[in-house]
Amino acid sequence: MKTIDDLDFSGKKALIRVDFNVPLDEHFAITDDNRIQGATPTIKKILNDGGAVVLMSHLGRPKEGPTEKYSLKHIVAHLSGVLGVDVQFANDCIGEEAYAKAAALKPGEVLLLENLRFYKEEEKGDAVFAEKLAKLGDVYVNDAFGTAHRAHASTAVIAQFFPKAKYFGYLMAAEIGNAEKVLHSPQRPFTAIMGGAKVSDKLELIEALLDKVDNLIIGGGMAYTFVKARGGEIGKSLVELDKLDLANDLVKKAEEKGVNLVLPTDCQIADEFSPDSPAYDGPNNQIPADKMGLDIGKASGQHFAQVIMASNTILWNGPMGVFEMDKFAKGTRAVADAVVAATERGAFSLIGGGDSAAAVSKFGMTEHVSYVSTGGGALLEYMEGKELPGVKAVND
Repeated sequence: MKTIDDLDFSGKKALIRVDFNVPLDEHFAITDDNRIQGATPTIKKILNDGGAVVLMSHLGRPKEGPTEKYSLKHIVAHLSGVLGVDVQFANDCIGEEAYAKAAALKPGEVLLLENLRFYKEEEKGDAVFAEKLAKLGDVYVNDAFGTAHRAHASTAVIAQFFPKAKYFGYLMAAEIGNAEKVLHSPQRPFTAIMGGAKVSDKLELIEALLDKVDNLIIGGGMAYTFVKARGGEIGKSLVELDKLDLANDLVKKAEEKGVNLVLPTDCQIADEFSPDSPAYDGPNNQIPADKMGLDIGKASGQHFAQVIMASNTILWNGPMGVFEMDKFAKGTRAVADAVVAATERGAFSLIGGGDSAAAVSKFGMTEHVSYVSTGGGALLEYMEGKELPGVKAVND
């Protein structure tokens, strides 16, 4: 793997694809800067070498070109504080202003370009657009694992214009290294914890993991599809009625492969999807018709924790309930506590981005697990065995 450690950036201008798609509140203040912090070591290495840095990223999903809400100018002040450098800003990612500011950059200086997705060509993987971006630097660095599964202009197509000068940043290298560790050399027992809303979202991952894990824990909304498939009464709980046969097939496959498939047996039963809803603990296969399950129950949390605590490798993707509501965060918290305890006694724990990363952050546990991925979808696809365009482009 070609990383930035393979090059002295003195006198060079590095064009870095970062993932600064950070959440902003209504006043454009950053509410979680993990992605900025994740890219910081790469940026600082290049600056410390005596190089200059041009940063390109997307923010949100702008539909019709430039949109104030999605302008990267809102993060300039925060980024300057994190890097300890007055970050310059270009009001476009290509064009005269961007080229002029990039050309004038001196060693130790940083330029942030405007949102790449203000151009539809970015997501289309347009080669002409990629070539225009490529003119902004003489070395290309991809440090945006969160978008590595997209064949976009700035993540995959652009690399061809740097045939002998393309590298992975530290974040990208760490993401791939940690994923590889779990996939190909796990210390056993290896336990995967799958949560979230739908079985269909995790189907390919679950099937891939059945060949690798010793234990597979399933919680969250997707668990009710398994309960329903077994004839349970789940009330108004989340369910994919067209996936009942599939759920039974997965149970059968787990048995055939000798995988311990662990499903919840109880849940928090609520009147409605609300933080103020009355709720009680009860069997998840006997939910009244007018109620719904919004979290795993106490017994399930304890059972899950026992399995996790006995594990030496842990992959966690997806919450156990509606953890954003404190009332229904107990199950996710029980799993998080067990993952932290297992990690503290020597297990390796990989938290799979997205809601799992948000939950670990909410509980103040980010520093107490082995690695928190910045890429939800990218990590899932990598774990499924798919080749990520953003990785392939640098490796080729």
